[in-house]
Parts: sequence; structure tokens; C-alpha cells
Amino acid sequence: MKLSTRARYGTRLMLELGLSYGKGPVFLKDISASQEISEKYLSQIIIPLRAAGLVDSYRGAKGGYSLSRPPYAITLKEIVENLEGGLELVSCIRNPDECNKIAECVTRDIWKSVSKTITDVLSGITVDTLVKMYKLKQEKSIMYSI
Repeated sequence: MKLSTRARYGTRLMLELGLSYGKGPVFLKDISASQEISEKYLSQIIIPLRAAGLVDSYRGAKGGYSLSRPPYAITLKEIVENLEGGLELVSCIRNPDECNKIAECVTRDIWKSVSKTITDVLSGITVDTLVKMYKLKQEKSIMYSI
């Protein structure tokens, strides 16, 4: 299993919005520069995040994007799920009717269990958690000299 670039970059975009929460909207070009991600790619990623109600957009000179809810109220599960189209490892978990071996399939039970674990972990991590982790890493990377 491999997480897409879309989900990884979308999480970084949401981290940037979390870092700026309460300070007003942020331009995609600023997130692009800070995260070293193409602004064009970010403009594609922001669409499903807006559609999911995770991000608000504002037009005009003081426009940009901001989180639609406080950072503690947005989970990584919501972000990844909306950018990946779901968290299930195999499609038969969501759509059992698509497979005629559901009743005897042992591997489906395993993939269902793994998918649930992933969902549970991502549900326990918020944008606020990401912001705190980021700030902690920043503090640790500061070098002091005399």
C-alpha cells in the first residue's frame, strides 16, 4: 500500500492552514513556496478539500484559504479519505456485492481489519496534532551557539 502524493501534499497544505489558523486567509502561492509544492497542483488538491467542507475560500486582495473549522476539529482521516476517495485497502470492503466470494474470503477479513486500524489511527490525529508536532520539531532543530 502506498499513500498518493495527493494525500501527502494535501496533509501538508492543511498543516500550513493550521499554522495560520486565526490569522486570516492564506494564498496558495505562499503555501506553495513554504512547502515546495507546485501551486498548480495545490489548486487541484484544494478543490475536494473545499467540497468536503474542510476549507473555506475568500476572494479579493485579502482572499485566500483557511480552515473551515478549528484545527482540533479536523482529522487526518477526513483529509486523506477525501483526497484518496476512501480508506479501504480493497474495494470489496465498501462494496461487498462486487465479489461473489465474500462469504468464504479470508483475505477480505484481513484487509477489512487493516483498513479499520488505519481509519482508527487517522481519526485520532487532528490538524492541531500536526501543528503541535511541527512546532516541536522546529524547537528541536534550533541550534544554539555562543
